[in-house]
Amino acid sequence: MGRTGADAMFHSFRQAMAWLHTWFGLVLGFVLMAAFFFGALSVFDREIDRWAIPATRFEPQPMPSFEKVLRPAFERLQPPPEMVEAMRPRVDGPMPERFDRIAYWSAYTTHRDPVLAIYAGWEVPGAKNADEQLYAVGTIDPRDGTPLPDDRLKIGSGFFFPLHYGLTLDWKNLGIWIVGFSALVMLAALVSGVVMHRKLFRELFTFRPGEARLRSALDLHNLTGVVALPFHFFFAFTGLVIFSATYYFPLGHTQLHELHELHEQHEAAALGLPHGRSGVPAGLANVDAMVAEAQRRWEARGMAGDVGFLVLQHVGDANGYVSVYRAGTDRIALVGQGIHFKADTGALLREDPPATPVARVAEFLTGLHLQHFRHWLLRWLYVFGGLMGAVCIATGFVFFVEKRKRQHARVGSQGVRIVDALAVTTVTGMVLAALGILVANRLLPEALPGRGDWERYAFWGTWALALVHAGWRSAPVARGLPNPAWREQCRAIAVLAVAAAVLNWITTGDHLLRTLAAGYWPVAGLDLALLAVAAIAAAAGHRLGRGAEAAARIGAHGEAAHA
Repeated sequence: MGRTGADAMFHSFRQAMAWLHTWFGLVLGFVLMAAFFFGALSVFDREIDRWAIPATRFEPQPMPSFEKVLRPAFERLQPPPEMVEAMRPRVDGPMPERFDRIAYWSAYTTHRDPVLAIYAGWEVPGAKNADEQLYAVGTIDPRDGTPLPDDRLKIGSGFFFPLHYGLTLDWKNLGIWIVGFSALVMLAALVSGVVMHRKLFRELFTFRPGEARLRSALDLHNLTGVVALPFHFFFAFTGLVIFSATYYFPLGHTQLHELHELHEQHEAAALGLPHGRSGVPAGLANVDAMVAEAQRRWEARGMAGDVGFLVLQHVGDANGYVSVYRAGTDRIALVGQGIHFKADTGALLREDPPATPVARVAEFLTGLHLQHFRHWLLRWLYVFGGLMGAVCIATGFVFFVEKRKRQHARVGSQGVRIVDALAVTTVTGMVLAALGILVANRLLPEALPGRGDWERYAFWGTWALALVHAGWRSAPVARGLPNPAWREQCRAIAVLAVAAAVLNWITTGDHLLRTLAAGYWPVAGLDLALLAVAAIAAAAGHRLGRGAEAAARIGAHGEAAHA
C-alpha cells in the first residue's frame, strides 16, 4: 500500500513538473528564444560589425601609442550638445564653452577589434549633484587616430548584443529584468524537464525525422534539450550572476549608497589610489612608458602582455593616476591584472595582487559567459549551443501547437491560432528581422541622417510584418492544418539571406571570392553563413510545402468519408 501511494505521489509530482515545464516554457519561451538566438549571433558581434561598417574592414590592431594616437583623439572629444543642453537645468550658473575638468579618459579594444573605442567623462562646475558627469564616446582608427563616423550602427555589438540580454527595453532596465526573470524560470524548466524525461540517455540518441510531425518535433525538442543541457544551465546561471549585483540587487547604489561611498573611500586609501580630485593642477608623464613598464611586469609573471583597457583618472590633477589592464585573451576567466601609476610622475602606485578564491570564481563565471578569450573552436561551440537552445524552444512551440490544434478544431476554439502565429513570429519572424536589418544596412545611403535609426526601424518593421503575416495566414490552424506562414516565411528567409550577401558584393565589392582569397573571415564568414541559412531555409520551406500537401490530401479524404 505504501509503495502504491509513493508511486502515485511521484506520478503526480511528474505531472506537476510537466505542467510547469509546458506553461512556463510557453509563456517565457518567446523571451528565451530571442536571448538564445541573439546570444548566438553575439558570439561574433565584432565580425558582424565589420560586415555592417565597410570602413572598418581591416585587421585587428593592438592598443596604440597614447602620445601619438590616443592623446590627440581624447583632446578632440567634447560632450555632445544635446547632452549639455539636457544637463543645463541641473547646474547652478552658466555652462562653460569647453569642458576641461576631465574625470577620466579610457580606451578599450579586444583581439577581434580593428577599431578602437574611446571614452571621456567630465565633471560639471556648479552641478547640483556632484556625482553627475558629462561623457562622450568616440571611435578611431588605431593606426593613425583618424576619427570614424559614430552614427553608423554597430549591428553586432550595438544592437544584437544588447537585444540578447535586454531586449532593447531601456526604461527602468525593464528588458534586463524580463530576461533575468526568464533565465531564472528557465533553470526551473531545466529541472522539470529532467524530472519529466527520466530516460535522458536514450533520448540522446532518439530522433525520428521520418515519423509524424508531432513525434519528430518532440524527439528534436528532447534531443536538443539533452545535448546542450549543461550549456543551457551555465549560461542561464552565469547571466544571472553577472547582472545580480549591478541590476537585480544593487544595494550598494540604492539603500546602502552612503555606506558604499564610504567603503569606496576607505578602499581607495587602502589601495593607495586617490578617490577624488585634489584641486591641485598637475601634468601628465609619458603614458607609453607606463604601458611598457606594465607589459614588462606581466612578462616577468609569465603572462601575455596585450593591453585591453587603458584608463586615466582625474586627468590634469595631482591625484590623477593611470591604470593599465591586460587583455586576458589567454584564459577563460575575465581578468585584468591591473597595474596603476601616478599620472604626473609615472611612479608605480599598485600592482593588483592575485584574486581571492571568491573573486577567481566570479572572474571565471563572467569570462565563461562573455567569452573574451582567443579560442575559435570554443566560440563555435558557443554558437552551436545557443542555436541548440533556440531549436529546443522552437520545437517546443511546434509540439504544443500540433498536440492541441485538432482538439481546438473539434470544439471551434481559436486560441491555438494565436499561439501558432506567435510561434511563427518568434521563430522564422525573428530570423527575418535579423536579415531585414542586414539588407537595410546595405541598401540605405551612407550619408542618410539617422541611418542607424532607420536600420532599427527595418528590423522592428520586418518583425511586425512577420507577425501580421503569421496571423493573417493562420486560418488553416483552426481546421487542424499547418499554418502556411511557416513555409512562406522560410522561403522569405532564403530570399533575404541571398539578397544580403549579394548586396554586400554590389555595394562594397567584397564578394566571397575576394574575401576568401584575402583570408578576411569576418566578412567571408558572414556571407557564407548567410548562404548556409538560405540553403537550410529553402530546404525547410520545400519540406513544409510537401507536408502541407499531404495534410491537405488527408483532410480532403476525411471530409469526403464524413460526407
